[in-house]
This record gives sequence, C-alpha cells and structure tokens, in this order.
Amino acid sequence: MTLRLVLDTNVWLDWLVFDDPGIAPLKLAVRTGAACVFINAACLDELEHVLTYPLLKNPLDAAQQAACIAACRSCSRLAEVEAPPSLPKCADPDDQKFLELAAGIHADCLLSRDQALLAMRRNRLLPFHIMTPGEFSTRSGVEFSGQRH
Repeated sequence: MTLRLVLDTNVWLDWLVFDDPGIAPLKLAVRTGAACVFINAACLDELEHVLTYPLLKNPLDAAQQAACIAACRSCSRLAEVEAPPSLPKCADPDDQKFLELAAGIHADCLLSRDQALLAMRRNRLLPFHIMTPGEFSTRSGVEFSGQRH
C-alpha cells in the first residue's frame, strides 16, 4: 500500500532548504514508492512565498528558490480537489488549505510541525492522521492502525 501524504510548508522547508536528517525516512518512503506526496496550487503558492524569506543567514536567491520548487514538483503530485463541506476548521485559517488538501486526496497522513494543525490531531471528524515528521519516521514501514477513511 502506498501512503498518501500531505506536507505543510515547514516540513517542505525541512526537506528542501534545511536538509533536516529527520526527514530522511520520509524521503526514503517517497523514493521507494512506499509513500506519495500531494500538493495543490494554494500550498505551492505558500511555499514559493516563504522561500523568499531569509531562511538561512541570507535569503535564497531566485535560482535557489526555483531549484526548491523544481525539487518539490519532482517528488510530489499536483492535485486540485474539493474538500468535504463537513471538514473541521483549523484555529489558524492559513492552515486550512492543508486540511482541505489532505481530505480531498483521501490522505493517510498530514505531516506538520505547526501547532494549530497538531492540535487537531485528535479530532475524530478528520479522515486522516496528523503527525510530526518524527512521529512518521517512527511509524514508517508500519501499517497505519485505525485508518480513519
């Protein structure tokens, strides 16, 4: 079974900019086909915008930003879907797009380090899991028990 995943912007930054070793199990899961990451235009727009911030000592230049977006596109699938109208609302409206994408693609999991999203992880109305990349890493290769969809 291929896991269907959505990553929030901070997880994408860990992957694309910071090369966080904690993301290695996620990268391996995607590379081996054990997981597939989905993104939509709204999430991609946010990533493009955040890449203009001074993330390292100096802001990424245009070529570095373009390389990050190209890498994101090469390891994810672009999906435009409609979220179910019954989807719970996130306390941070800017994070709602990640919930909508995850619900719309019937994700197994939304990976996040955002506190507003993580606070929703026990909401039984969500048809997917929400967890940190570290939590995903400890479960990689393990069947997601209690599938919600």
